[in-house]
Amino acid sequence: MEENKESKIHIIINDQDLNVPEGITILEAAHRIGVKIPTLCHLDLHDLQLYNKTASCRVCMVEVLGPVRDKLVPSCVTKVQEGMVIRTDTLRAITARRMAVELLLSNHPNECFTCPKNLECELQALAEELNIREIRWEGERMDYPKDTSSDAIVKDPNKCIYCRRCETACNVVQTCGILSGISRGFNAFVGPAFNIPMVESSCTYCGQCVQVCPTAALTEMFHTDKVWEALNDPDKFVVAQTAPAIRVALGDLFGMEAGSVVTGKMVTALKRMGFDEVFDTDFGADLTIMEEASELIYRLNHNKTLPILTNCCPAWVKFIEHQFPDLIHVPSTCKSPHIMFGSIVKTYYAKKKGIDPDNIVVVSVMPCIAKKAEAKRPELTKDEHNNVDIVITTRELGAMIKETGMEFKSLPESDFDKPLGETTGASVIFGTAGGVIEAALRTAHEWITGEELKNVEFNQLRGIDGIKKAEVKIGNKELKIAVASGLGNARLILEEIKEGRSDYHAIEIMACPGGCIAGGGQPYHHGNNEIIQRRQEAIYQEDRNKKIRKSHENPEVLKLYQDFLGEPFGELAHELLHTHFEKRERI
Repeated sequence: MEENKESKIHIIINDQDLNVPEGITILEAAHRIGVKIPTLCHLDLHDLQLYNKTASCRVCMVEVLGPVRDKLVPSCVTKVQEGMVIRTDTLRAITARRMAVELLLSNHPNECFTCPKNLECELQALAEELNIREIRWEGERMDYPKDTSSDAIVKDPNKCIYCRRCETACNVVQTCGILSGISRGFNAFVGPAFNIPMVESSCTYCGQCVQVCPTAALTEMFHTDKVWEALNDPDKFVVAQTAPAIRVALGDLFGMEAGSVVTGKMVTALKRMGFDEVFDTDFGADLTIMEEASELIYRLNHNKTLPILTNCCPAWVKFIEHQFPDLIHVPSTCKSPHIMFGSIVKTYYAKKKGIDPDNIVVVSVMPCIAKKAEAKRPELTKDEHNNVDIVITTRELGAMIKETGMEFKSLPESDFDKPLGETTGASVIFGTAGGVIEAALRTAHEWITGEELKNVEFNQLRGIDGIKKAEVKIGNKELKIAVASGLGNARLILEEIKEGRSDYHAIEIMACPGGCIAGGGQPYHHGNNEIIQRRQEAIYQEDRNKKIRKSHENPEVLKLYQDFLGEPFGELAHELLHTHFEKRERI
């Protein structure tokens, strides 16, 4: 759409005359002509509804020339004005930027070599860009203990630069209200109220704070050492499973084009690392649809609680437990796909292979930090066995592959192991927002009508919009469907249910804006929306490339029910594949 010419004003940036829309910032105007101004606290992810414009770091200073005096201003929040003359490259502006970064570095731990964000740290990159080679102001530094209380997130206040990006992600986008400024002046940092341990807060562990943190003030709890230990134990049978969103993001860590599908290379890498078997969590996703579609139909036919809410995302589950405890009877009781898969490995697969479940170690590779905490939930056990023993993120897997020295881009393709290796297009699309409910509808449609669903793509449920709604006709039923990605959008849907204003039959909720493709454990996107979109496009293309695109047509899933589980939504399926939730205090 053309911009309104009447709203444009005239400015000059670095001697270039520009006509720009009134109301934009100097930073935005500079980007239009390819002039780079460094930023640190600033973040503008329009498609993911994430904006951080605190202007707290003062790294983006530019000089505005005036008739009386020239002045330095932060370009990220200063709006352009008619006739404004701006210089981004004056000695004064450059000195101000360097000074801002040097002051941040003077109160920052000097441990880049061992830092979990080494070479991914935006402060480190800025220091390199601004050619800072020494710290001129050595002195006292913050000295807070590191918070490792949770199974998911590590908080290191000493690396906090008070950009408050995490606070915006937590409070504005996700509406969790966990993070805020603590203390003042030199000792200020961001954390839970009264600096209580993360595990005692209402944190959902969605990891969006980790995804946007420019330093290592917030990182995932690293579990790679546990994986290496298991792989080096000759008495352990170590199984890996990889989530659908991993295959379209792992390549980012090896310089491949965003959205590259690296499934076969990933399997090869895992096998060379020493895993005894490598499986696809997509199998667990197909299993989830068998149970979730059955539960939806059961609720429809027996006038049970509606809407049904999909339950694949542990961060969203923890959100409802803390924020809407009176609604915990609404979500599906299905375990998430990787937990279901782990349950089957420790029972059916162990018996089939003649392996003692005590000797099986299930490692889940997930795009999600919350999965780490989920795997430790006490209700997700069977005969004192964890369904999943260790969870690592996409970033952790990438780091492990780099440790081996493998040339990832040159690896040959390998297939997932069998049994439990057959998957469908329906399971692949779990990796993006809207995919779970679309997969469920593919199966529910055929089970309800008894007729073949020829067009399996529900385009009205696709995209990365925060809330999507659709009416889907299945036989003589008109099902009202909603998809919410991002916990702020989930809150809007849950408020409707709580207030009795909801007429939906089924709702999918994903904690991360865009779904698992933008999960807290994925390679850092550094504010690039195009990366998220390419990952999503790759997921849908993977679905189209599959011979089988409906979960209930997966022959290995059907064999599992025939040989072991019995009927979907039956007694043994409930015991192994379903769970319950807890009302939790909101802190």
